[in-house]
Amino acid sequence: MFGENKVQELVDKQESLPKDIEWHMIGHLQRNKVKYIAPFVSLIHGVDSLRLLRAVNKEGAKSERVIPCLLQMHIASEETKFGLDEDELFQLLESEDYQKFGNVEIRGLMGMATFTDDKEKIAGEFRTLKNSFDRVKKKYFKDRKEFSFLSMGMSGDYDIAVAEGSNMVRIGSSIFGERNYL
Repeated sequence: MFGENKVQELVDKQESLPKDIEWHMIGHLQRNKVKYIAPFVSLIHGVDSLRLLRAVNKEGAKSERVIPCLLQMHIASEETKFGLDEDELFQLLESEDYQKFGNVEIRGLMGMATFTDDKEKIAGEFRTLKNSFDRVKKKYFKDRKEFSFLSMGMSGDYDIAVAEGSNMVRIGSSIFGERNYL
């Protein structure tokens, strides 16, 4: 599995690298860019609104496929992070729109902890997400095995995330080094 956090880089890499790679969109996704990845993306990690999920469903229909997604929850104390709170998550899952979508499949939840050295704070945020995952699984996806992914943890905090129940981590800079955006 390879992940990319920028749509254009994901598209470029998908076109030039071997076709057996499973591509994940792990960054913030704008609605107007879904069309570029809909034909091939294996999992979209950061669906943070009903409006974005609606766009994914629409582009999935155009590509004649069901697009797997993770719903992103806002667990960090930083306002710059994206995601749903638990009330918004429940509203989305109970909405008429979502009930009618035939080209998306919710596979789990995703979240990003606060960027801090405070390991207890990070662990608490991950624990909050794990508790939400358990509640959502029990209430909405009880008998659906496909709802199984809890994506939390990156290079700097994946060990804490795994200890708190993550079964999918996003490791990039530990493997490839820090990104150079120049």
